[in-house]
Amino acid sequence: MDQISVGISGINASDNPGPGVGVARSLKEDKGLNVRIVGLAYDAMEPGIYLDWLFDKAFMLPYPSGDHHDYLRRLDHIQSTYGLDIVLPNLDAELPLYIKYGQDLLQRGIRTFLPTQEQFQLRAKDRLHLLAEGIKIHYPQSEVVASYQELIQATERLRLPVMVKGAFYRAYHANTVQEAVSAYNKVVAEWGYPVIVQKTVTGEEMNVVGVGDGTGACLGLVGIKKLCVTSQGKFWNGVTIKNVRMLEAAQRFVEVSRWKGGFELECIVDGDEVYLIEINPRLPAWSYFATAVGHNLPSAMVRTAFGMPVTVPPDYEAGKLFVRYTYEQVTGMDFFRDMTVRGER
Repeated sequence: MDQISVGISGINASDNPGPGVGVARSLKEDKGLNVRIVGLAYDAMEPGIYLDWLFDKAFMLPYPSGDHHDYLRRLDHIQSTYGLDIVLPNLDAELPLYIKYGQDLLQRGIRTFLPTQEQFQLRAKDRLHLLAEGIKIHYPQSEVVASYQELIQATERLRLPVMVKGAFYRAYHANTVQEAVSAYNKVVAEWGYPVIVQKTVTGEEMNVVGVGDGTGACLGLVGIKKLCVTSQGKFWNGVTIKNVRMLEAAQRFVEVSRWKGGFELECIVDGDEVYLIEINPRLPAWSYFATAVGHNLPSAMVRTAFGMPVTVPPDYEAGKLFVRYTYEQVTGMDFFRDMTVRGER
């Protein structure tokens, strides 16, 4: 098999880790794949740049919120000078660009494995209640608001505490009306309208990671329960679980939406009741956990994108513990200099 150059972003591995390092690690562990990993960074201090046993080459990219022509030209440069056959973007801010210009990239010889714009819109929080109904899972009572008056009225009807959310990103917990107003202002300033006010539900935090092939088939599912999170709410320790209702809902999500690419269902489980909180349209930072218990989801994405055979394991073992840890890498300043001056190393 010819070697495949895979571009991977989200290679920050700090207190707010991105998925990229785990994705790269997963691909390297598939000995049937002949891959070289290209790290795509937005900051010269992203730790993945310096993990040279995972990343064979690293390049700086312009921010995706800027001129898309500059962004695509940079990908063209990477492809022509080193090789870039497929990109697995792992950051929320990148996804709209890669989805919008996916056909342009394909014409350049750069593949992706992402949902369509229509699929991406399905999991917007102002429409998520409809999707939850379609996949037979509960959704917390919510209201869409567009003014302070509507916000205050919603908090009165739903009763505090509430969650205040953007349509796609950001969520803030509010115990008082003043906190709700502050959260509302933050969401509007960063993401605009609409704003969703959601009744807080209690229970255990459980998530599902998976990959859909775009035809309704699932290329793997793994469920986990969070045991410990950081002050930023990031998953730090957890255990694999098999909540049948949650896993069946994830399977139905793939079938109903014909989802293509990685995803994460975030749920709250209270006894027999499973509430869908949100759907992330990419692999999460903890997705290597799935690889470690037999479901190598990044490998399945790359294999499917190139028409290679994929074996989907029938099951995984519950009770496997995930423990995140920090690691210190010491290297020469020439790595940092190359990234800041040349934009690559």
